[in-house]
Amino acid sequence: MNVLLCSINTLKRLYDISAVEVGQHFYWQIGSFQVHAQVLITSWVVIAFLLVSAILVIRNLQTIPTFGQNFFEYVLEFIRDVSKTQIGEDYGPWVPFIGTMFLFIFVSNWSGALLPWKIIQLPHGELAAPTNDINTTVALALLTSVAYFYAGLSKKGLAYFSKYIQPTPILLPINILEDFTKPLSLSFRLFGNILADELVVVVLVSLVPLVVPIPVMFLGLFTSGIQALIFATLAAAYIGESMEGHH
Repeated sequence: MNVLLCSINTLKRLYDISAVEVGQHFYWQIGSFQVHAQVLITSWVVIAFLLVSAILVIRNLQTIPTFGQNFFEYVLEFIRDVSKTQIGEDYGPWVPFIGTMFLFIFVSNWSGALLPWKIIQLPHGELAAPTNDINTTVALALLTSVAYFYAGLSKKGLAYFSKYIQPTPILLPINILEDFTKPLSLSFRLFGNILADELVVVVLVSLVPLVVPIPVMFLGLFTSGIQALIFATLAAAYIGESMEGHH
């Protein structure tokens, strides 16, 4: 009996440790589900901004394009070039997916640097860029994983899984592990860079409020854009790899 009680207490302590959270969070209770409201609020703001911007531009297209139309056409061409370079000739159906990933991450990252989220008071916690939360980056990485599995299966059928035993069946565990590490690397790279950038700015603002944080914030804008490009490029590369069947 004593052994059983000790085991139960040990498991309870491990459970308590696993429930530890960094900082405070604001949750919504929807039925039996507890939803992370901070991420949803900021994500909806980013999505609304993208939708409204797109609607305002495309509702009145001009033969001689306006500045906004020119900008969106340039962004579209850029995304098409990235998709074509990484995926190949069959890139067309994947442009909306790659474009959505790039624009959502780009605007999310910049919103963390430009919008004063922290002045909005919440009962618990504070607002920040959606990509400053590991839940968002993991969700984006898992969507990418689903996309490249779908791309490979839709083109090759069940023959897609033969890649796991190439060039030799001995590499089967390593090839399977590679597909698990892809979403992990995508999510943690994006989350770590955005979180580190915001932490550096907060620390510098608290230490030197006026001069030093400004160039760091501009550097953060640059790195935020680079992180969006890296994520979109790697997502397109994984999709192209699954369709071609090589590493």
